[in-house]
Amino acid sequence: MSDCSIKRCRGREYYCTVELTLNIIGGKWKPIILYHLGNGGTRRFGELKKAMPNITQKMLTQQLRELEHDGLVHRKVYAEVPPRVEYSLTEFGLTILPVLQSLSQWGNKYENKYQEAQEIQENIPKESILI
Repeated sequence: MSDCSIKRCRGREYYCTVELTLNIIGGKWKPIILYHLGNGGTRRFGELKKAMPNITQKMLTQQLRELEHDGLVHRKVYAEVPPRVEYSLTEFGLTILPVLQSLSQWGNKYENKYQEAQEIQENIPKESILI
């Protein structure tokens, strides 16, 4: 781990690189957007929206703009009617994929551990539970 003193990068103040990383990719939607672009390749806005049905159009637009500003997502606009816009990971954006894959693997382990415990608990007859 590096020294955690105040630093600045692209208008952000942070004390350690973990804080910087979470400022860039943190939140509810950014990791999911990056994950879908990493696994599915280039996607149109509608495809991303369909892959994440709980995100609003406004939030998806905002998050994509922030990821583009931070250099992780490339936005390509085609000069046609109606306009077509495609999103993909930049070369630097691709470097976050191993981190997201590790998070996904950890999530699978967590899910398996606690899903098994939940199933065991649900199979215990209620009359045998002491209150």
